[in-house]
Amino acid sequence: GSLERRRCRYLHTGRACCQMVEVLLAALILVCSSVSCGSAGGYTGLPALGGIYYYQYGGAYSGFSGADGERAQQLDQRFYLLKLPIARAAMVVGGCLLVFPCVLILVSVLQVPWHFPAWLLIECTLYIVIAVGTVPALYYFLHSLLSVYNSSVCKEREQLYQSKGYQGFWCSLHGAEIAAGLLGCMAAMAYLLSAGIAVRDYRTVHEQKQKPLQL
Repeated sequence: GSLERRRCRYLHTGRACCQMVEVLLAALILVCSSVSCGSAGGYTGLPALGGIYYYQYGGAYSGFSGADGERAQQLDQRFYLLKLPIARAAMVVGGCLLVFPCVLILVSVLQVPWHFPAWLLIECTLYIVIAVGTVPALYYFLHSLLSVYNSSVCKEREQLYQSKGYQGFWCSLHGAEIAAGLLGCMAAMAYLLSAGIAVRDYRTVHEQKQKPLQL
């Protein structure tokens, strides 16, 4: 009864709200990162459609046939393989960032910080480490993507599609990748805010522990 109500009450605290925001941001980072991974994609020959090729993002396109079609497919696959390690790394990071606040919420619901107040200081340290580590991680993510877009594979792929009148194959960051970077910055700020709240809660718990008769 009262124990369960006390545990559920934690979900209405400021620290829990920040943690739930962190869960949401991590989920969005995971989704945006998965867009970069995509499918093996490219143009795939469909003889049944009379030489029409189908692009991975949807829609049947004509204009590619013979050697041009094969070259477009090769370039798409090579471009995909260049981006795959970056996208997978971003997805792994997003998954870890998704699990981390979920674990902290569970720990707090079980009232571990009340029985072991030093946990809040550990939590604060972890938040600061993650927030600081997010900066070089974002730099690596964006720098690696720009390296792929500046590669000869991407340039040749862009020129080939433009020669057939297709748009949207530019060698530049697309919306999901930019969104992932912005979400990473927002997550870093949320972690710093959570670190400050954890220190405040540690002081509150410590003071309450000193006055057990007033609880």
